[in-house]
Amino acid sequence: MSEQAGYSPNFKRPAEIMRMRRKRTRSDASVFSSPSGQGSTSSPRQSESSPACVRPFSPGPLLSPQSRSGGGLKRRNPFANIENTFSPKKKLIIYNDDGNAEAVSQINKLTEREGEEETQKQDRGALPFSARLTEVEQKERRDVSSKKSLTFSEDDSLFEEEEEEDVKAPLLKSPQSITPASIAPPVCTQYPTDWSLKTRVLFTSPLPLSWAEHPKAQEEAVGLSQHCRAHYSTLPHSIQDPRSCSELRCAFQQSLVYWQHPSLPWLSLFPRINAERSFNGKSTPWAQDAALQKSLMSEWSVSLSSLYGLLKARLCPYFYLCSYQFTVLFRAASLGGSGSITALISPTTRGLREAMKAEGIEFSLPLVDERRKSREQNLTAHQKVGDEQMEKAQECSELKEGDSCQGGGEGESCRYDNEDEDDDGSFSWLEEIGVQDKIKKPGSIMIQLRKEGHTVSLDHKPESVVCVEGSHTFSLINFLINCKSLVATAGSQAGLPPTLLAPVAFRGAAMQTLKARSVNVKSQVGTTYQSISSLEITGPILPSSLHAVTTLLRPAQKGNFSATLYTHAPTAVMNTHGNKQQCAGGSVDLSSCGLHPTSVQQLKQPPSLGKTALTHINMNNYSYTWKN
Repeated sequence: MSEQAGYSPNFKRPAEIMRMRRKRTRSDASVFSSPSGQGSTSSPRQSESSPACVRPFSPGPLLSPQSRSGGGLKRRNPFANIENTFSPKKKLIIYNDDGNAEAVSQINKLTEREGEEETQKQDRGALPFSARLTEVEQKERRDVSSKKSLTFSEDDSLFEEEEEEDVKAPLLKSPQSITPASIAPPVCTQYPTDWSLKTRVLFTSPLPLSWAEHPKAQEEAVGLSQHCRAHYSTLPHSIQDPRSCSELRCAFQQSLVYWQHPSLPWLSLFPRINAERSFNGKSTPWAQDAALQKSLMSEWSVSLSSLYGLLKARLCPYFYLCSYQFTVLFRAASLGGSGSITALISPTTRGLREAMKAEGIEFSLPLVDERRKSREQNLTAHQKVGDEQMEKAQECSELKEGDSCQGGGEGESCRYDNEDEDDDGSFSWLEEIGVQDKIKKPGSIMIQLRKEGHTVSLDHKPESVVCVEGSHTFSLINFLINCKSLVATAGSQAGLPPTLLAPVAFRGAAMQTLKARSVNVKSQVGTTYQSISSLEITGPILPSSLHAVTTLLRPAQKGNFSATLYTHAPTAVMNTHGNKQQCAGGSVDLSSCGLHPTSVQQLKQPPSLGKTALTHINMNNYSYTWKN
């Protein structure tokens, strides 16, 4: 029999083979259904001449021995049928109505089939050979008809050879066919702690946010009273009409309150870094009056000492010190994952760090230490290779020990020691070559600057953040009170003490409130415009204030709102953690610090944002997502 044109078992569903398969399937169906097809086995010549009675392939009936001159038996080519290319290794994946996939191996089917054939052989006993072949032919026809009953389409991968590995997991359905409850992401009820100061926050929601502005006089008074007494009202999970909910509006006014020193109504004292433009043209009567400057600094020192006393007594959770050069964050014990009082200073300069060292203040550079640790871990990975190289070098040095002692090996062995001496300012090697008078030697100051070049390169960068922990924070307070460079001596901020910000009252502080403004805007969604309500809050937004506002928006907006955060850049690095983090810091009681218990629990979490800050917060169906 001539081989079918264009056929190869290695092909993967070629168009010609698929066409032949469909034609052969239709022919087989007509053979099985017509009476002439049943008798085609006895008259092969008649079946070959009739196009409607095409003989099925593999294993086809034996050719008649009378048609052959040499006698004997001849079987048709079993590989001429496409159905015979079905590999025993192939697995059929049957999809049920419930979406589960069921992998059935053809090897198991063939094993069962062979067992049945052996049983039939034993039952048949001494049947004639021609009768056995007739049974084989009938069984093959039943297999072909069963294959037709499978739900696979004509384009299914009946020709593809899969790997011998078992199917470990079923294939997933498309998201459209899965119920929303089964694909819902896990609910995240909290976002990471962000210790940076925000200058502006813009909230947007499909529901109106107009309830947050224009409070009544009584609502504002109740909110301020609740803040001073640290009383917090419990709100329901969902508020149907926020505008008529007096408790919600009072709680919102309570969340906007913060305390500041000094307080000058005609000056905006935050931010202070790179804020000379906001001070230009404003009245600064203390700039040329030394007595007034001394009075301002004296009151400021009292306020700073009061804040640290409250912090140590766990009556104040944290506070910020904002100068024209750097910002300091003081945190109470157990906040930020630390078991002791911590202080973060950013950005710093080499001069400030040297002055702190001179006062005996121990500190660390967390980001520099992290980079050093990562570098050490990378070196540890190559330590084994380095040890092998050192062993080879020692072997070579032992072999050449005699030559190195007689020759110039002594200079080679001391080369690295001489480099250290050169770093200290020794230039004896210039005298040895006789050019000491022709080359200008660098001064001791230049040598020291070259040594400390890496340290100086950190100045005014996020990597320069300094962490002070434990009892050294008290020394830092004394250092800040007596530091001459803490106050600018020239410029628009000359003589003005740093700004102190805290969420609770302290001595000399003035109560301030953040500014809130609601606006309804139209946003284009596709070809239509959708009404979106926005709420803008400006001012020095503390971490606890941000958490309090988001906690109120959750029931008021029915769990659907988003926020865009604008961070004061020098404070973004406040989200780094110190080197002495303690997980047991949560045992410290902060119930009297003046914050809501949920805000305290969030602030106790160890920082996870590193030197970045949150830029977007989104709540959808009472679940948080964020970007940093």
